[in-house]
Amino acid sequence: MNDLFKSEPTGKDAQAYSAKDIEVLEGLEPVRRRPGMYIGGTDETALHHLASEIIDNAMDEAVAGHASFIEVTLAPGNTLTVRDNGRGIPTDPHPKFPTLSALEVIFTTLHSGGKFSGKAYETSGGLHGVGSSVVNALSASLEVEVARDRVLWRQSYVRGVPQTALLNAGAVQNRRGTQIRFTPDTEIFGELRFQPGRLYKLCRSKAYLFRGVRIRWACDPSLIVGTDIPAEIEIHYPGGLRDSLEADLGGKTPVVPLWAGEANFPTNAAGERAGRMEWALAWLEEGESGLSSYCNTVPTPQGGTHEAGFRAALLKGLRGWGEQRGTKKATAITADDAMAGLAAKLSVFIREPQFQGQTKEKLTNAEAARLVEAALRDRFDHFLAASPSQADALLAFTIERAEERLRRKELKDAPRKTATRRLRLPGKLADCASEDTSRTELFLVEGDSAGGSAKQARDRATQAVLPLRGKILNVASASTEKLRQNQELKDLIEALGCGVGDRFERTRLRYGRVIIMTDADVDGAHIASLLMTFFYRELPELIRQGHIYLAQPPLYRLTQGAKSIYAMDDADRESKLALFRPGAKVEISRFKGLGEMPPAALKETTMDPARRTLLKVVSPPEDRARTEERVESLMGRKPELRFQFIQENARLAGELDV
Repeated sequence: MNDLFKSEPTGKDAQAYSAKDIEVLEGLEPVRRRPGMYIGGTDETALHHLASEIIDNAMDEAVAGHASFIEVTLAPGNTLTVRDNGRGIPTDPHPKFPTLSALEVIFTTLHSGGKFSGKAYETSGGLHGVGSSVVNALSASLEVEVARDRVLWRQSYVRGVPQTALLNAGAVQNRRGTQIRFTPDTEIFGELRFQPGRLYKLCRSKAYLFRGVRIRWACDPSLIVGTDIPAEIEIHYPGGLRDSLEADLGGKTPVVPLWAGEANFPTNAAGERAGRMEWALAWLEEGESGLSSYCNTVPTPQGGTHEAGFRAALLKGLRGWGEQRGTKKATAITADDAMAGLAAKLSVFIREPQFQGQTKEKLTNAEAARLVEAALRDRFDHFLAASPSQADALLAFTIERAEERLRRKELKDAPRKTATRRLRLPGKLADCASEDTSRTELFLVEGDSAGGSAKQARDRATQAVLPLRGKILNVASASTEKLRQNQELKDLIEALGCGVGDRFERTRLRYGRVIIMTDADVDGAHIASLLMTFFYRELPELIRQGHIYLAQPPLYRLTQGAKSIYAMDDADRESKLALFRPGAKVEISRFKGLGEMPPAALKETTMDPARRTLLKVVSPPEDRARTEERVESLMGRKPELRFQFIQENARLAGELDV
């Protein structure tokens, strides 16, 4: 064996790997080579993460008390401008790089910024010092202007490379702060464009989260044709999260009056304030519910420790009130029961937050749970004690949710005791009451927004809804380990109840129809393709036995007076225009997605068995070989097969006029 280690490579192998093969990436080149490491990918979500980074920087100035106004402008050419009236990025020479200004260091050097020590910002959304430099690296062009001490400074960049030194652009009298104008690079993001609706929603959420800021939103009118997005508006919400939740409720009457408040966290051993929190919550009999959380104005869609503290405070508060009132049933309440029907907003500001990943979707600071629980529990106890009749009503509502949970569990477990002895259902599943699989249906929808509309539109007796977060895993190209760990697919498998692979049992299937209901756009078609691939590879019997369907939501609503007609696509829209009275104006509304459709319209067009259209997913035995070849070429691990398919069929895109 030792002789093997004494042998040396000969010929070409001896020269195949040497020092010249070791690359050293300098400056911002690592970002351009591997953007996914910094912004999570190169899809639409990643593109909008660039906007979030720059807007978050402006918000940090506002939260720190140095800015009161932010301007966000979207212009043709996919150019976004963010301007604030804060202190302005420092322009003096940097001590470590005396030949460079501090501004240039911030925009060209990873892990540089003013948020590490806590001296310039007590709390901030930026942590790693990579936000501005990453945006610069991934932009075809970026121009920054800084007004400080009545002098305007300017510097421009192309793909992260400065085109000039920092230039003195002259004196200014009534201006201060930072302005950043950038255009994302098509070499990185292709033809993706900023979505005005998404940016406008982001601006509104920031204004809700910090009541001391005014945000001026402006968008070129050509980019918002046919939408209800304003071209220009100043956004300011002095009521903070209360205003936000009231807007979401849309006039719904909660079980007890909406409760909102704020609290400062205690100081630490060094005498530094640990931070503060704000909340707004309302329990609803029906309608869309859920907790939206933020840390230092950054959304945390995957929750984290602050949400854990929030849930614990509500659970302990309700159990404590039940104990005071001598209600023994209160001991059966769980955190999920306390959160059932709860529409809530939670915003925390803490020093040195720790997030999971650069995209900051989950807060991981252990002390955040303790701080939030302690602050909220004390005030929740006071809220309950202030109105015993309201507190009793809330307790009764929560106990009813707990009893309903236990009742449903008994109903599901009793008839299938052996087959589903260890059945678990995912938390986001809105299940149906019936257990008759000849009548039950499971709708798979993309995201919580569409899930909320579907839950309101469904028939609770026979229709269940499971929201899935974004694009699921492509099982045709993923490893078994990745499949096993994927939470969205685990939720789906648990909801179906029939197992997969060797554990598949048709008799345990909980729904007679599984209906894929996605938006009527390209992203929706992609998600539907991924779901069909999952069923084809992991649960082929469900396809063979006719359990899988595709919903057909409309893309347009055509209205003339009291008459409304829905159209599936552009061609259907044009043909149905002829059904209206000639000469009179026909209002055409394009649905952005299922979450934008009123529940009544979603029910009428897509979910009501008497009026909807469903497509059954089939895989005829005689076409099995051809189907397998197509799935492997389009969804498998070999990108060259997809490239070949595109080359051979690209001409059809024009012929189909898609």
